[in-house]
Amino acid sequence: MNIVFDLDGTICFGGRPVEAPIIHAISELQRAGHTVYFASARPIRDMLPVLPEPFHQGTLIGGNGALIARGGTLIHREPFPKETIEALAELVETHEATYLADSEWNFSYTGPTDHPIRASVDPDQVATCVALEELEPVVKFLLLTYEEEDVLVSALDALDLVVNRHDHEAVIDMSPAGVTKWTALARLGVKEGTYVAFGNDANDVDLFRHAQRGVIVGSNRTLLPYASEQTTPEDVASVIRSLARNEACLPSHD
Repeated sequence: MNIVFDLDGTICFGGRPVEAPIIHAISELQRAGHTVYFASARPIRDMLPVLPEPFHQGTLIGGNGALIARGGTLIHREPFPKETIEALAELVETHEATYLADSEWNFSYTGPTDHPIRASVDPDQVATCVALEELEPVVKFLLLTYEEEDVLVSALDALDLVVNRHDHEAVIDMSPAGVTKWTALARLGVKEGTYVAFGNDANDVDLFRHAQRGVIVGSNRTLLPYASEQTTPEDVASVIRSLARNEACLPSHD
C-alpha cells in the first residue's frame, strides 16, 4: 500500500522535527513493505530539517505538489507562468500585502519578522532571500498580511491558480493552476484509490478525495467531510503502526 503523509500538524507539530515515536512507526511501515511519500506545503528545502536523514532519500512532494524530489534529487517542478507572478505582484502592491514566495531553493519574504511562518522558512539558512523579480522560477506564493480581503480574494479567484485558505493562520496559499499534492502523486504513477492519506488542513482536500482512506489529524472543518478516519496528534503513531500491522479498520469520525 502507498501511504502519504502531510507534515505540519499531521506528523510534526509546532515547527519541530518529527518525533521519535512517529519516526519509528513510519519505519515500521516501510519494513512491512509499504511505500511512503511525504507531501507538504513546505518546499523541499524546508521539508528536510523536520524529517530524519534516512527519509531524505525517499519521495518528497513539496510546495503542495509543485516540487518532487526522489533519492535526494529534484525530479520535477511546476512553476507559475510569468504573467501570473506579474499579476500577483500587482495585487500585492494594490492591497499592501506581504508575502512569502518560493523557488526550487531560494525565496522572497516581505512579511513581519515575528510572523509564525517565518521560523519555518529556511531554518538551516541554506538558501538566499532575494527580491521577487530575482526569484526564478516561482513555485509557491503565500500571502501573509493584506488589506481589503474580500476584494483581494475575488481578484485571486479570477486568476488561473489553486488557492487554499488557512483560516487558523489568516494566510492565503497559492499554487500553479492544476497543481495539488494529488496531481504530484499521479505524476509519480500512483493510482486513484490505491493509497492512504494522512493530513490536517485545506490543502489536503484533493489528496483525500482521491485516496482509498483519508486519516485527518485534528478537526479542520474544510477537510473533515473528506476524511474516513479521525485521530489526534497524540495517537498518530499508534494509527500508523496499525497500518503496518494490517489492522483492518480504524474508528470513523462522527
